[in-house]
Amino acid sequence: MTRLAPRSASAATEGGLLARAPSPALVVGAIASVQLGSALAAKLFAQIGPAGAVLLRLLFGTIIVLALWRPRLRGRSRRELMLAATFGLVLAGMNLSFYYAIDRIPLGIAVAIEFVGPLGVAVAGSRRWIDLLWVALAAGGIVALTRGQTHGLDALGAVLALVAGCLWAAYILLNARVGRAFERGTGLALALCVALVATLPAGVIVGAGHLLDGRSLALGAAVGVLSSAIPYSFEIEALRRIRPAVFGVLMSLEPAMAALAGLIVLKQGLSAREIAGIALVVSASIGASLQSREAPIAV
Repeated sequence: MTRLAPRSASAATEGGLLARAPSPALVVGAIASVQLGSALAAKLFAQIGPAGAVLLRLLFGTIIVLALWRPRLRGRSRRELMLAATFGLVLAGMNLSFYYAIDRIPLGIAVAIEFVGPLGVAVAGSRRWIDLLWVALAAGGIVALTRGQTHGLDALGAVLALVAGCLWAAYILLNARVGRAFERGTGLALALCVALVATLPAGVIVGAGHLLDGRSLALGAAVGVLSSAIPYSFEIEALRRIRPAVFGVLMSLEPAMAALAGLIVLKQGLSAREIAGIALVVSASIGASLQSREAPIAV
């Protein structure tokens, strides 16, 4: 899921509540906010479908980000605009595949499977034997998740979560390029506009007239705030002060936080084997983060 905006120049200013908050608390708060937003989005599926939920999330998230960054097209090269457009298409695909995944499988399992994306980026190109251990742990966790004993896991849901993970990896790599090409969060703002347009047809077809219902709009606005405004603000401030390894370790808690959000909001229980699978993925992500020189940029 789209979460992290490029670092803001204005975020460097001292003072304010966020500047006084401990960095680890900000990162954990951002993770909790995103997963709560995903759980609330799942409550929209029966009314407007996953595509409709993605559309409303992107609509309200884009409005917030545009208000924050106010991007301009003037003076941008064609190459920069194509980069932002590609980034936006990746965002659209990542959100759609993830929301359709959590429509079929529990939120905690979906996030754990999806986490193979940033884990793959963290260990890609490494020649250290220890990284094989993290890959093996993650693979064991995925096997445990997809072969739970209490209920069969929807195969298409698992595949969609893997697709979302691959797109998450692409997001990480593209985010770095966008951050270098655009100042502050303007590149992300342009990309979100492209993502919104790309999801508009599917969202309108699936959601139809229910998109304008009061409940849909209210939950969509809440999802946009929880999945965009709050984590953007928290993580930008935290990244000013936190070491990359610490950030990566904290982000590795995301599958566990997703399982908790699924349990509390959606009443999605997990078997002991599935909990063990999530624990293996979290352990692999923590190990890869500690060994990595750069922190993965989450979505």
